[in-house]
Amino acid sequence: MGKKKRGVVKAVVANLQGEIFDLEGYAAVGMAGFLNRPLTENDLITMPYGSELMMIPDRRPVVYNLSTDKLETLHENPFNPQESLFPVSIFNSPGYVVTYNTAYEENNDAGFLPLFSYGAAGWYQDRMVTSAICVDKENRQDLRMMKQEKVQEGIKKMRQKMPDNSLRAHLETCAMDYGCPAAKNFFLGRYEAPLPTSQQCNARCLGCISLQPDGQIPCSQKRISFTPTSEEIAEVALVHINRVKNAIVSFGQGCEGDPLLAAHVIGPAICRIRAETGKGTINMNTNAGRPEILEKMFGAGLDSIRVSMNSTRKPCYDAYFRPKGYQFSHVLESIRIADSFKKHVAVNYLNCPGITDSPEEVDSLIKFLENYKIHMIQWRNLNFDPLKYFQIMSASALHSRPIGMQKLIRKIGKLFPKIKFGYFNPPKEKYHFLIS
Repeated sequence: MGKKKRGVVKAVVANLQGEIFDLEGYAAVGMAGFLNRPLTENDLITMPYGSELMMIPDRRPVVYNLSTDKLETLHENPFNPQESLFPVSIFNSPGYVVTYNTAYEENNDAGFLPLFSYGAAGWYQDRMVTSAICVDKENRQDLRMMKQEKVQEGIKKMRQKMPDNSLRAHLETCAMDYGCPAAKNFFLGRYEAPLPTSQQCNARCLGCISLQPDGQIPCSQKRISFTPTSEEIAEVALVHINRVKNAIVSFGQGCEGDPLLAAHVIGPAICRIRAETGKGTINMNTNAGRPEILEKMFGAGLDSIRVSMNSTRKPCYDAYFRPKGYQFSHVLESIRIADSFKKHVAVNYLNCPGITDSPEEVDSLIKFLENYKIHMIQWRNLNFDPLKYFQIMSASALHSRPIGMQKLIRKIGKLFPKIKFGYFNPPKEKYHFLIS
């Protein structure tokens, strides 16, 4: 980039009042673990609709000074020394994978950031841009398709149809209080309906959005406080399946623990659904830590699983998921069992630039995909403080200079052309493209 101003991606910062603006003479910088580099137009896309700009507290922006050709941490506005500056990031819409985090340095007393991803932001050719790749164009969670009045109409209809169903009532709270797009889709009669069930979990994920017992990180939503009955689960599922083409219903939501720990009600619920209809896709999002239980779920009629992983290396997996009562080997065994049942398997791959695209992680992922039958990778941004995550992962295993998220995704696509990339769980009507 040098000192040329033509084509410069301008740095974007915020002041204490939350006002966001670009800085003349300074270029935006992306962060991937220990690596900071100025962003170029090849790194960027226009900020997607539904994305959010965020000021990051207790941190200082790292920018590229075009006059000195050096990276620089700004503690104050160079054009107004009385004004403190803060980094700005972009929380990208579903379907977009962050390739660089926004670059910053922490204050000495900086705590954990809230549970979002922190994509790099810049100003380029009169528009806000971000460092990201689109991996799924489906409008399943496009806010433009979720008009509030339509959601409220759907809630009213479902109250009339299922007045005493406690799961239906819980989904109302998810849709209206927490803005959950999956819950909204249920009331709108679209795509995938959530079936939260489990109060318990056998992992203690660093980035759990429904349970943070030490209070260092605020929860995004409350965990479900009751266990719906099998009848209630089946009722909600059947209503959705019977009115939506290529419908999906999914256990394992952000407002619950792991669904395999609620198998005593989920198993009978699946049997009830399948006794009435063969339509619809019954999916489970899970850590897959209980293979013996998962095998029974497949026997009952479960169609697919989405297995969450931040890494295919045991030390890094353990450092994030902090499993209790299961081992990483159990996760791998669950995937083998799914293959033996000819079930669709997706990996919910929680990625963070600087870690996921390190050579060690890339090599491990390739070996994993060579040895296990995976039909889909859902490239998902890890919603966790990126610097704190890098420190935790670096203490768990070696991570060398990253190759770049764009290069990683292209490489995996070239090596494994049959594996579908995306963000959302597919209906079984599309499985014939995925399962061979």
